[in-house]
Formats: sequence, C-alpha cells, structure tokens
Amino acid sequence: MASPHSDAPDRGGGGVGVGGGAPTELPSLPVRVITEPGQLPVEFLKPSASQKLVIGFDCEGVDLCRHGALCIMQLAFTDAIYLVDAIEGGKDLIQACKPALESEYVTKVIHDCKRDSEALYFQFGIKLHNVMDTQIAYYLLEEQEGKKRGFTDYISFVNLLADPRYCGMPYPEKEEVRTLLRQDPNFWTNRPLSEMMVRAATDDVRFLLNIHEKMMEKLSKVSLWRLSVRSELYCRCFCVNDNQYADWPPLPTAPDDIEADVYVPEVDILSVLDVPPGKMGRVIGRKGSSIMAVKESCK
Repeated sequence: MASPHSDAPDRGGGGVGVGGGAPTELPSLPVRVITEPGQLPVEFLKPSASQKLVIGFDCEGVDLCRHGALCIMQLAFTDAIYLVDAIEGGKDLIQACKPALESEYVTKVIHDCKRDSEALYFQFGIKLHNVMDTQIAYYLLEEQEGKKRGFTDYISFVNLLADPRYCGMPYPEKEEVRTLLRQDPNFWTNRPLSEMMVRAATDDVRFLLNIHEKMMEKLSKVSLWRLSVRSELYCRCFCVNDNQYADWPPLPTAPDDIEADVYVPEVDILSVLDVPPGKMGRVIGRKGSSIMAVKESCK
C-alpha cells in the first residue's frame, strides 16, 4: 500500500479485480489515496463554467446512509482515480469537495446515488447535484428500445458492467467483497487501506466514464431530460427535511425543443415516508391493505 501522498500500486487497465476478466481497451490509470484537499485537482476544488468536468463517483462506508459512516469517496478522472479518505482526512477534507459535489459544472457519474446522497447530506450538509445516474439511464435506454420493466426491477452495477453494450466486463470479485463485509461490517474503517480495499474502491468507479460516454451517445432528447429529472430526485429522495427541499436546486424544466407530439409524462414524483422505528406496520396496513391502496391510486 502506497503512502497517502503517492500513487497506489498501478492496477493496470486490463481487468476488474483480482481475477482480471477479459482485457479492455481502457488505459491504465494511477490510483491516488487522498488525505488532504491540496492533493486533489484544482479544477475539481474550484469548479467553473470555463472548465467543466465529468467524473466517475461513488462512496463506501459502514451502513452508508444518514446514520452510518462515510469512509471513502471515489473520484474517477480521465487521467487518475482519487480515493478520498474521509477517516484520515476528516470532515475538512470532505467539506473541501462540497463545491464540486454541489456544482452544475461537475457532472458526477454514479450507479444508484440515493444512499450516497443521503450520507453526504446528513453527515456533511452536502446537497449532491448534477448527477448522471447510470441505473436510471440504463432503463431509459431500455424504454427507448420498447422494453418494459417492473417498478421493482433495478439493474445492479455488476450486471451493468457485464452488459456488452456498455462495458462487457465480468465482476466476480464484487461477491468476494460482499463476503468480507458480511464477516466484518466495519471493513471500510480499517486503516491503513489494504490492497484489497484500494482495488475494490477503484473497481467501483474505473469504468463509469466509459459507460457514461456510451450511454450519452444513445439517449434521446426526451430521455436526457427525464434522466436529469430522475437523477435529481434520486439525490434527494432520502434527504427528507422540513422545508420541502427549498434549499435544493430546482428540478430541470422540459427543453423547448422537445416536439409537441412526443409524450412527455408529468414531472416524475418520488415520495419518501420517514417511518419511526417500530411503526412500519401502520404504513403497510393489515395484510398490506395500505400499500395496495397506494398502488391502486397510482395505477
């Protein structure tokens, strides 16, 4: 394991995790562990309209949500991958990233941002903004091709990586990490970072920019708008507060150049109920009656 001020061992670009997998065309990227704000690129720390960025993004932690602990934040650039160590660097390091995480000039590419956003909001007061969520994009592309899905069907990151249209990479090592997490729920708090931890954190963002590029080439104007709206809703869906999100950026409006005859649904609505411990039975109702009533009202 390299020191926080140097590159982590060069992983190479030819596979995911220990077992490798099929070679890819992606170049090898250095991996840097960050414990101080000054180790991050200036253009990230000070986002601007003149130097817009697109980065791969993810977070690791213990029970990652409002009550858990965010331990590592991964940032994938075109020339390097940065592992921002929230334990060693502390709150000041994460706060230094706040302008970029809230900036419209930095697009954050992530797969299922809901819990990451919840942790950032409640633990650090950061309102994650301008996200491109690949989980949402995947199903919008499926809809463009005329495929239907159930409301409870979600593509996992492992299955997205395996899809040859976007990456075509097996990721069996993900299950190895899950096994370690079951054995040691505090896995991500261990320091110094082990080679396995660096490898696992890196693999969760290594291919995101490549997937982003391929998806953006295929998304229609309507799908791009719906992607931007749904991604913003994903960011705030677990960030329930008393002011009805008044301090969050407004949701994107429909572009003027969408043809009038194209069906555009009303703005997607994502509601979250903050249920007190032990009270879920009241929400479900007797034999699920409350849930069924909600489903019926929403058709």
